[in-house]
Amino acid sequence: MFKLSKIWFTLFIIKKLNSSVIIKFKLELSNKVILITGASSGIGFELSKVFAAESCKLALLSRRINILNDLAEELHNKFNCKVLPIKCDVTNENEVRNAVEAVINHFQKIDIAILNSGKSGRTTTEIVSHESAKEIFDVNVWGIFNCVKEILPIFKLQGLGTFVGISSLAEKRGFPKSGIYCASKAAVSIFLESLRVELWKTNINVLTVKPGFIKTPMTEKNNFKMPFLIDANKAARIIVKGIKKEKRIIQFPFPTVLFSKLLRILPNNIFEYIASKT
Repeated sequence: MFKLSKIWFTLFIIKKLNSSVIIKFKLELSNKVILITGASSGIGFELSKVFAAESCKLALLSRRINILNDLAEELHNKFNCKVLPIKCDVTNENEVRNAVEAVINHFQKIDIAILNSGKSGRTTTEIVSHESAKEIFDVNVWGIFNCVKEILPIFKLQGLGTFVGISSLAEKRGFPKSGIYCASKAAVSIFLESLRVELWKTNINVLTVKPGFIKTPMTEKNNFKMPFLIDANKAARIIVKGIKKEKRIIQFPFPTVLFSKLLRILPNNIFEYIASKT
């Protein structure tokens, strides 16, 4: 009887927490200043289009400034959107610092920071070079860390802000030939979770995006079957919908989410046997 009461009490608290979240988080995107890293292709490229359609002001960061300039012109012509393209390598602390300063000087604030820059790589640990492994971690992990370090003081000064970090459902397990990538995304998810806890009592929100396979230039290099593959524009629309609701975890598509959760609870020896056959 006591155990049953504890269960009902726990469910009651969860319901109250969820309802408070729903009441608190009704995010209006119009006129918000959105900073997007990795905006020259894939999810970041498509996110810029979706946010432009929501009447947002955009700061687009990427190493490929020529693509950003063309995109900025397209968005301005189509949506009359204010866009600031900035050449920036997120692995370079000074470039990130300068980029963030440029955004503040231009727009006077940052409302949402989409930390999207990412790099993949698929090979065995025996073959992968130190340079390739380091580059994956530099972009996926340190790139997000560099951005958070520069933007967090601004959010605290403003009294509010939202970080949206792009992780992956690949964080769930150590898949063969993807050890470095999986480890980097696991690090991203844990870092963002820790940051969310640290900022719990503030008006600074931390959202983690965990997509499955998305059709982007990065995944086009994959030479294996990618189940439930979705296009980048659909992924962007799902992400923006989740941001509007300020969902702490935005993960999709559902079949891949379900499969990854099943893999996560599998006993280690069973997972290792199955994974070794792929």
